[in-house]
Amino acid sequence: MTVPLTGVAVVTGASSGIGQAVAEALASHGMSLCLTARDEGRLQATARRIGARAARVVVHRADLSSDDGIRGLVDRVGKDLGRIDVLVHAAGTLRLGDVEAVAWEDLDEQYRLNMRAPFLLTKVLLPRLKESKGQVVFVNSSAGLVAGADNALYAATKHGLRSLTASLRDHVNAYGVRVLSVYPGRTATPMQELVQRFEGRRYEMAELLQPSDVADVIIAALSLPRTAEVTDVMVRPMKKSSPSR
Repeated sequence: MTVPLTGVAVVTGASSGIGQAVAEALASHGMSLCLTARDEGRLQATARRIGARAARVVVHRADLSSDDGIRGLVDRVGKDLGRIDVLVHAAGTLRLGDVEAVAWEDLDEQYRLNMRAPFLLTKVLLPRLKESKGQVVFVNSSAGLVAGADNALYAATKHGLRSLTASLRDHVNAYGVRVLSVYPGRTATPMQELVQRFEGRRYEMAELLQPSDVADVIIAALSLPRTAEVTDVMVRPMKKSSPSR
């Protein structure tokens, strides 16, 4: 049994990858959407692609690594949409390198977008989510479970996000708000293309998890009856990584 998805969804990182796929899936359910990311051109392209299916689409360009970006998005949601039923955190950034190779500022950049922004955005929008008994989705990463030599800073921010998510869930379940963490493995996104190049691999999209696969898992969890809550889901590609070539 599934429950129809209705109301308003805010999706960060909606210009590409998993965020874009989730936005498309939510639009197919007829929800109203607020799409946000740094690249307005890509956001507008996403909006044109899904506009006929969504009840309404609002495009808001924002840099969520800045306080002004977060406040501007919150103001736009309040002004143009009023309520929020689903909040999807799919925005993120990645800088690879071992602890000796990374730059001093790399941790700050990843922390601000990967962990600080989801925390602050959820905190500010929480009154609206409690009112609607809404749902929050954090698109984490397999790196949020196991770190590697060359993703220490990214993994640290994703491990931190995992802890914040668990604490948030423990707090808001009492208000009827559900919180989902998704840990995708290697997914065919622009970010993964950078990873593959860094590792000296060819970027073979067909061998990877597809953004739509992750979106399908998220939609399935959001559509469950209120007698259940999915808390943590790891999704990985069926074809495992081959040696570098």
